[in-house]
Amino acid sequence: MRLDCLTLRGFRNYEQAHLEFSPGVNLILGENAQGKTNLLEAIYYLSTGHGFRTRKEAELIRFGAEFADFSCTVTGRQRQQTLRAVLFSGRKSRQLFLNGVKRKTQAELMGVLTTVLFCPEDLLVLKAGASARRRLMDQGLCQLRPRYEAALQEYNRILEQKSRILRSRYENPSLLQVLPEYSQRLCQVGAILISYRARYLQSLGQEATKFHREFSGGRETLEIPYRTVSTISDPFAPVSRLEEELFAHLQSHYQGELESAQCLTGPHKDDFDATLEGLSLKSYGSQGQTRTAAISLKLAQRELFRRDTGEEPVLLLDDVLSELDPGRQDFVLNQIQSGQVFITCCEPGRLTKIGTSFHIEKGSILE
Repeated sequence: MRLDCLTLRGFRNYEQAHLEFSPGVNLILGENAQGKTNLLEAIYYLSTGHGFRTRKEAELIRFGAEFADFSCTVTGRQRQQTLRAVLFSGRKSRQLFLNGVKRKTQAELMGVLTTVLFCPEDLLVLKAGASARRRLMDQGLCQLRPRYEAALQEYNRILEQKSRILRSRYENPSLLQVLPEYSQRLCQVGAILISYRARYLQSLGQEATKFHREFSGGRETLEIPYRTVSTISDPFAPVSRLEEELFAHLQSHYQGELESAQCLTGPHKDDFDATLEGLSLKSYGSQGQTRTAAISLKLAQRELFRRDTGEEPVLLLDDVLSELDPGRQDFVLNQIQSGQVFITCCEPGRLTKIGTSFHIEKGSILE
């Protein structure tokens, strides 16, 4: 897969810009706060339907502008396609286009441009809270499995509706009559999420183990066990069984949910651990071990895309190399010899020798 060009109008700090890219390594150079990461965020949005630094689309629109209009041309599976997004500053809904034809949902665009993003925050994902690791799972699965994204959106919608009922139980007690219906539906969709996540983490762990073993010179074995609702005896079981076990667990928390006015259990609490030789990285891992494991996970994610689709996803490295010591920098650079890569960097040094460079200053592309 290859991103041929990107055109921006009113996106973040770009008034207008057009870039044509190399099929190999593309270096985005410039000082801090000039717009390097904004380019990657535009690419990521066209790939996934949302930014990676904000979920508020208004923040993606240039200050003072009424809209942001950005598009790209992608070559993949022996055909060229165009993706376009138009975001509006008011309440008007965004518009998405594939090959010039307006589409209703992002799901209709999934798979046209697949990306793997690696940013400095990802280096700490194994030390952060569970929500960061769930986000890592969801990012990979949503691009690989459109049905998973639909299930995730449905689950979050039902979860919010059930949460509103619990919060309003005293002001409007009659709402509690429909609570069992929402709980049942939550378990039906939640079982689908668990089934997808268990299989994805199994495959991700197998690939990450290989990268980490190479990274550590064969001294360490990385594993990423999945942690979901405690009543789930086997996350690989049929979805119908997962639904039953989820519902049993939810029923046991019924009184607690009424008292706390919160949804206390379900896959919205899912997590995964990362262990080296059986010891939790979160509790016992050094900074170097944690970063090595995080890099291994991202490279594994890229490998799963390649294995599943037959094409290299576009790799986005947002100022990651400056956070790594020379040895880890070398390992990452050795892994990007194939496929298309975008690297943002403040201090290029030796990197300027490995690809095509774009210099950014105040939202403009310098020649």
